[in-house]
Amino acid sequence: MNHTDNAQRAHAIVVGASLGGLLTARVLSNYYQKVTLVERDPVNRQPESRHGQPQTRHLHGLLPGGFQIMLDYFPDLRQALTDAGANVADFAENMVWYTHGGYRKRFDMHLPAVTMSRPLLEHLIRERVLALPAVELIDNCTVQHLTTTTDKQRITGITIQHKLSGQIKSLTANLVVDASGRGSHSSQWLKELGYEAPQTSEVTVKVGYATRIYERDPNAPGSNCWFLYTPNAPHEKHFGGIFPVEGNRWVVSVGGWHGDSAPIDEVGFTEFVRSLPMPDLYAIVSKNKPLTEPYAYKFPASLRRHYELLNHFPLGYLVLGDAISSFNPTYGQGMTSASMQAVALDNLLAAQLPDHKLAKVFFQRAAKIVDTPWQLAVGEDFRYAETVGPKPAGVGFINKYVSRVQRATLCDEVVCAAFLRVMSLLKPPTSLFHPRILWRVMTAH
Repeated sequence: MNHTDNAQRAHAIVVGASLGGLLTARVLSNYYQKVTLVERDPVNRQPESRHGQPQTRHLHGLLPGGFQIMLDYFPDLRQALTDAGANVADFAENMVWYTHGGYRKRFDMHLPAVTMSRPLLEHLIRERVLALPAVELIDNCTVQHLTTTTDKQRITGITIQHKLSGQIKSLTANLVVDASGRGSHSSQWLKELGYEAPQTSEVTVKVGYATRIYERDPNAPGSNCWFLYTPNAPHEKHFGGIFPVEGNRWVVSVGGWHGDSAPIDEVGFTEFVRSLPMPDLYAIVSKNKPLTEPYAYKFPASLRRHYELLNHFPLGYLVLGDAISSFNPTYGQGMTSASMQAVALDNLLAAQLPDHKLAKVFFQRAAKIVDTPWQLAVGEDFRYAETVGPKPAGVGFINKYVSRVQRATLCDEVVCAAFLRVMSLLKPPTSLFHPRILWRVMTAH
């Protein structure tokens, strides 16, 4: 799609230059003459974990659905990841996943997936976005507030302050998109303008985990596989994962729910890995040289802001990605959910939806996208009695069936493929109730 000459699409601003913001800028570059990314942290043109991204140092899973969206927008991304040392392979064939007392069935799913560090992925996408003629980045600055028309019906831009110089500057735009993440100030900004803040749903999980990086011998058996242990809740609370990443390294993350997290001292971390019922994890940790000390990350609660329920919302403003909903990170859904929301925005802009309808329709579509990962994550988290928050209707019945699905994935390739497609956000959870799948689940041994 080409740039429009329409004055209504002269300039767009994206608040937040993490993955959600970068993908949004990529989409907007098709429609706006100029797109400005505004980032609170200093950004260096290299793979790095910034101060405002504490989770990026830990294990990240990019689901196949999200990977495919990124490839659609950046066709050379797969080769760039491979050239940088990331591992691109079939999702199910390279899977070593222990759960419910056994290993999930491995097979060629014909679905490419990638394991890499989050800083590498973000760097490669950022370089491609910033290479677009329409896009510029303003980093190391904070957004002070939104600017509006006199009647406060339309957002006309933002006011920013540079952290080092203290200089305050106003930027005008036809569209402002908040992709600043979980710590979004949109609710506060809207209230300051006289608008109602969105209702929120919060589900307390108190997940904590520790991560350590190890050397990886690329010639050793299984060196290109990804390893995951997920608990059979509520009897088990611990989890662990080891992914091969660039630089011939393993990223090892282990932890648990409701305060039962992994220690960060060397002995405690190693013993925690040893205690997991999947011996593959300890075998890797015990045979490879650690490159870092263990470091911790805590995630208190999944959070969802219901912008789709608002009756009044200013023109020229949207919210996207983790600023709408941030999920329990152990399920690896965040990057893919944000990618799908960026596609939804792309489709609406391509359809030339009238300006006064854009926010309402976008938030409705974003809510449908968020519904699936939210239901999957929250449903699993409510297997624990300690989980607190709004509980989806029928979650007890659904969890009983999903437990049978999980056990069937250990022996049935068809059920395993169906489960992985749902987990990857490629199919809705209802697909697991298709008669063909239901029969195989109920007759699995």
